[in-house]
Amino acid sequence: MDYKETAKSILKLIGGKENVSHLEHCSTRLRFTLKDNQIVDTDKLEKVDGVIGVRQNVQTQVIIGNEVVEVYDEIKPLIGEVSQTNTSKEKQKIGAVILDFIISIFQPLIPAIAGGGILKSLLLLGSATGVMNDQSSTYQLLNLIGGAPLYFLPILVAITTANKLKVNQLVAVSAVGALILPEVTTMLADGTSFLGMGVTNIAYASQVFPAILTVLFYAQIEKLFTKISPKPIRIFFVPMMSLLITVPIALLILGPLGYNGGTVFSAVIIWLYNHFGWVATGLLAAVLPFMVVTGMHKAMIPYAVSSMSKMGAELLYLPASLAHNIAESGASFAVSIKTKDKKLKATAVSAGISALFGITEPALYGVTILHKRVLYSVMFASLIGGSFAGIMAIKAFALVGPGLASITMFVEKVNPMNLVWAFATFGISFVIGFIAVLIIYKDPQDVSEEVLKENGLEHLTSPTSGEIVSLSSINDEVFASGMMGDGLGIVPKEGELVAPEEGEVTMVFDTKHALGLKMNNGAEILFHIGLNTVQLAGEGFETFVNVGDRVIKGQKLIAFDLDKIVAAGYDPTVICVVTNKESYQVKSIHQSESVTTDTEVLSIVPIV
Repeated sequence: MDYKETAKSILKLIGGKENVSHLEHCSTRLRFTLKDNQIVDTDKLEKVDGVIGVRQNVQTQVIIGNEVVEVYDEIKPLIGEVSQTNTSKEKQKIGAVILDFIISIFQPLIPAIAGGGILKSLLLLGSATGVMNDQSSTYQLLNLIGGAPLYFLPILVAITTANKLKVNQLVAVSAVGALILPEVTTMLADGTSFLGMGVTNIAYASQVFPAILTVLFYAQIEKLFTKISPKPIRIFFVPMMSLLITVPIALLILGPLGYNGGTVFSAVIIWLYNHFGWVATGLLAAVLPFMVVTGMHKAMIPYAVSSMSKMGAELLYLPASLAHNIAESGASFAVSIKTKDKKLKATAVSAGISALFGITEPALYGVTILHKRVLYSVMFASLIGGSFAGIMAIKAFALVGPGLASITMFVEKVNPMNLVWAFATFGISFVIGFIAVLIIYKDPQDVSEEVLKENGLEHLTSPTSGEIVSLSSINDEVFASGMMGDGLGIVPKEGELVAPEEGEVTMVFDTKHALGLKMNNGAEILFHIGLNTVQLAGEGFETFVNVGDRVIKGQKLIAFDLDKIVAAGYDPTVICVVTNKESYQVKSIHQSESVTTDTEVLSIVPIV
């Protein structure tokens, strides 16, 4: 890969540096916050050499894989210093805003926490094997170094939260740092008060939520005093007043509130684990492919960080991740053996190695979600491996992606079998994922001329009039990733869905926004009107067919109030996908973006 050319192409296709408000990267993705997501040319971007895929929700995420750092290093100078005050023009839903806030705060913490955790686990392994004496000063000093990120977690959280809220980081750190001053900790332990009000005795070291609440409150105080302060004294007056007000409020109200909130949060997860045990771990492992693809696995990070800081261990998310990561690896290596596609073979080998070391995005986007049989194999292997991890009550002691290099994260001094069971989970997940793919995977095949003549070339006309959009550009991860099937989207000009070909109605959703149709050649088509329109509970929709009805081309299926959908704030795009895509070759054949119900838009041919 030519990193420089890849960087230039990416920057051009996302709208140039003028469209970039913020850029960061994680282990596999470039994460852009853009001023206008609509001008991103997703189709061309996905074809850039080195780009595995593109996902758009709160951020525009360009998936690179293992070489993301090299591409980031090339693209950063091209962008230069970008304005952090410019944000996306698009109005975001509250759920997306919250998820973005969580990711922005907790994602940057992981390298420090992971590094310290792995160091401590290596020390435990050294002590357990007799390589090191845990009473030696060297061991104890290294152990303190490994524990530093967790101890100073409030400081780290203050930095990331202040960065997200765009307030003075040093003053935010000072406010939170006051909570963990040794003298303050001693005063709280001895019992103290402020202006006659008792202050709760809480050890704030390693706490997350008190720090977040403190910086959220500080941000409002800073903005208030920046607004009302005379400019000549602003440089000291604003920090002084902010600290004077924020720290006492944190000690009296916000700290206890955050501490108790974090305790409840962890207690809920532990309750679920205690009551559902291995079933919870197995099910979580099985659904992790969907969670990672949609970014929802990031919602688990606050729990994992909180669990690590309170209990020093985590017993649900990371054991489940071990099963899923290694299942992805085994499945990818099996694909590399079975496939005859040279490009897929190379992708699968690289993805298998990455997943083996705990990084699954290359496997997910390059192999798993593109082939349903691989996805089913990974889910099955993850379910079995995760269930085994739950039955054995495996605990993780470092917050890092579980894999071969980080397996020492499961070292427990008082229970040496914890590491043994982790290795067993590793082996079970890999073997089952590998064997399942070897048994059920087969390459999609190009359809020959003889097959076309024998089976007929089925052309699907557009089910509504409007403008064609690519599936990958649709603002829904499940559809955009191709997980539901191959097809396209139509931004409708009128509120009517008609049968594009003769077939049988197989499903009519209760809320009338979705319908299934089985064509004469066996292809199963899903029509989905709008994004998140299920929340309209059928209002504005009217169906004209029932399950089991035979329909002819052009027959009205559903009428929908286009104006009502738009007025309610929903995207009205009609999505049309072939859900049993592993049995059919699906290709776009439309000649122009503007289509009517007479325009042929897809060819759907059985793979024999």
